[in-house]
Amino acid sequence: PWNLVAANAALGPLLAGVAPELLAAPVNVMRIALHPEGLAPRIANFAEWRAHLIERLRRQLELTADAGLAALFEEVSGYPVPPAPDRRPDDLGGVAVPLQLLIGDRLLSFLSTVTVFGAAVDITLSELSLETFFPADAATAEALRAA
Repeated sequence: PWNLVAANAALGPLLAGVAPELLAAPVNVMRIALHPEGLAPRIANFAEWRAHLIERLRRQLELTADAGLAALFEEVSGYPVPPAPDRRPDDLGGVAVPLQLLIGDRLLSFLSTVTVFGAAVDITLSELSLETFFPADAATAEALRAA
C-alpha cells in the first residue's frame, strides 16, 4: 500500500537528502513524506501536511480494513513530529492542502490531484492511483522551469 510504482525525473531533486533506506524498493511514499529522515524536516507546513496524509490513510483503512494499510497507519502515525518552522501555510479555505517544501533557501509550494483508476473487471487497476503535483504559485513554477 502506498508504494511508488513510477515517477518522472522531476522527483529526483526533490528527494535529495532523503535517507537511502527510504528510497530502497519498495519505495513507500507515506514513509518518505512523514519519516524524520525523509521529507518531514523540509516540509514547511508539516503539521498540516501530516494531518492531511494521516487522514487520507485512515479513510482508506476504514474502507478496506486492509492489514497492510493498518500496519502502515500504525507505523507512520508513530513517527515523531519535528518542530514546526516559522512559516504559516496559505489558507485555501479547506479546499486543498498545499505541500510547502523547503529546497535549500527556497520554498516551493505544490497542489496535488489524485486520480483513482477503476474497472469492474480488473481489481489490480482499482488499486492504482496517480498523484500529480502542480506549482501552487508563480515562484514555484519559475523554480521548476529553471531546474
